[in-house]
Amino acid sequence: MGLDVWLAFTAASIVLLVIPGPTILLVVSYALGQGWRTAMPMAAGVALGDFTAMTLSMLGIGALLAASATIFTIVKWLGAAYLIWLGIKLFRSGATMQAEARDADVSPVKMLAHAWLVTSLNPKSITFFVAFLPQFLDRHGDFWTQMLIFEATFLVLSFSNAFLYAFAAHRARTLFKSPRILRAFNRTGGTLLIGAGVATATMRSS
Repeated sequence: MGLDVWLAFTAASIVLLVIPGPTILLVVSYALGQGWRTAMPMAAGVALGDFTAMTLSMLGIGALLAASATIFTIVKWLGAAYLIWLGIKLFRSGATMQAEARDADVSPVKMLAHAWLVTSLNPKSITFFVAFLPQFLDRHGDFWTQMLIFEATFLVLSFSNAFLYAFAAHRARTLFKSPRILRAFNRTGGTLLIGAGVATATMRSS
């Protein structure tokens, strides 16, 4: 794996993680209701959930690699199209972020378990990784080495992103209630997601 591929994967992962999905909405909900103490258990739960979903996805991708180069190429193109579709959907979502404050007292262990379940058991998580990861895999490189590098990179970014979201929700609650800011955030995120889909497809098909 070249450094350029790893940097491209890292940049695309950051863009995709920043865009709020069900997991981030859960993190924000807990932070709005219970403050800073939620950051560590929620971030850990998100990272564990991503590890579960990403591992299952990578094993499936590995089977595709071994089975057929044609199928693998088709999956890459479908993945790029899926990322673009997600971007369009986010761009058109307007000023929405369905994150209601969770005020009921919950132990850190239960927070971690909740974040893990929402992240790992959501079928969209596995679908997303199946769509996203093939854009960066080298069919001629060692699969397990690539799997280790990509998972470690993504999990560090995932933990950091969830932690920062919890911190931001606690410190700047009004930002998550402003229609103007949410609209701008969703449109920016949607544009970046569309760009990520186009860029990754172009990079791997050149």
